[in-house]
Amino acid sequence: MNTLLTVVFALLFFACILVSIALHEIGHMVPAKAFGIRVPKYFVGFGPTIWSTTRGETEYGLKWIPLGGYVRLMGMYPPAPQRRRESRLTRFADSARAYEWSEITPGDIANDRLFYQKKTWQKLIVMAGGPAMNLLIAFVLFWSILGLHGSWQPQPVVAEIQSCIIRENQPTTQCLVPDTPAAKSGIRAGDTVVEFNGVAITSYPQLVDLIRANLDGQARLVVLRDGVRTPLTPVNTVVTGVPDLLDPSKRIPAGWFGITPTSVLVKGGPGDVVVQMWQLTVQSGAAIAQFPVKVYHVLADMVQGKPRDIYGPLSILGASRAAGEAAASTSIDGTDKVVLFGSLLAAVNLFLALFNFVPLPPLDGGHIAGALWEALRRGTARLFGRRDPGHFDTAQLLPVAYLVGGFLLLSGAVLIVADIVSPMQLFR
Repeated sequence: MNTLLTVVFALLFFACILVSIALHEIGHMVPAKAFGIRVPKYFVGFGPTIWSTTRGETEYGLKWIPLGGYVRLMGMYPPAPQRRRESRLTRFADSARAYEWSEITPGDIANDRLFYQKKTWQKLIVMAGGPAMNLLIAFVLFWSILGLHGSWQPQPVVAEIQSCIIRENQPTTQCLVPDTPAAKSGIRAGDTVVEFNGVAITSYPQLVDLIRANLDGQARLVVLRDGVRTPLTPVNTVVTGVPDLLDPSKRIPAGWFGITPTSVLVKGGPGDVVVQMWQLTVQSGAAIAQFPVKVYHVLADMVQGKPRDIYGPLSILGASRAAGEAAASTSIDGTDKVVLFGSLLAAVNLFLALFNFVPLPPLDGGHIAGALWEALRRGTARLFGRRDPGHFDTAQLLPVAYLVGGFLLLSGAVLIVADIVSPMQLFR
């Protein structure tokens, strides 16, 4: 039964990702059409066509490989510059340009229906529209969860005191005599930490930051116990390996005290969602910067038969499998399953948005960077009274686009194979 539920919810999550991809492409198509750009194709998926229909001047359809989607905008490559040096690169760019321009009509040119003819702000809106749609989906999902259900937030209230010091690369064992700083300080379950080394405590994350930064220094805590401010016995925190806040797969030396906080279910509004999404954005940015290295580690671990790093990247199939396992898990109640399912979908959309903003072609960020560079060149020329350099020839970036596209294709294949052969064990 659990296997069936896993498959059903994995397929449901996969379908939700496809809907997100479809909406991403709509985020490009709608402003493009609004600005008069001709849009001949809108497809979800790649490869051979399953189904298509034509409405107006646009063909809409589905393709067999459901790992992405695209919307074709006419005129992505401007005419070749008149003054340039012939090279292998220019000939390569011209071949791609010729293929696109074979379908461009005189009416497209005369009526300004080509992407390169549009103003910079219009190009930016069109290219940012896709990632912006994913950001909107993530925001709506996170807001729905936070506003209707809430999220579990740790408080500076002690739930448990840990007895044994946790040291990096050493298993936790049952110590005969409690040796943690918390145990030695006299702190008790139910105490509220209100001061750490003279600093008033307003939240648990603040307390964690102060303890980490304290390393093995003296820790003077004041707690609220039965309504009375009670100073504890001064102790020294210990240095141990803890997960890095930006990259949890890394362990860094930091101070450690030894308490488990109480968590409460807290509801929030749009402002809280923005804060939450910003924290995830910072973490996702660090993950994107390390993406090539992490893919290599996934491949190496798979070849060597090592278990997957739970903080490593997943393919769409892997993310769907994780969502299915979460929905089928008996250790999570019904409401929390829905919340986790929605949170995973929101996180995937946020990551898709951020990844597409990377300023490299063929990603949306590459086109955004090209539009900004063109505007900077032409604006600088006007400012200094120089000849207008004209449109930036984005066709010359095709080698970069093919290199990045090839890497993404290879990475996707590695992750898909790893998710099948050596799936990540998130729920046991």
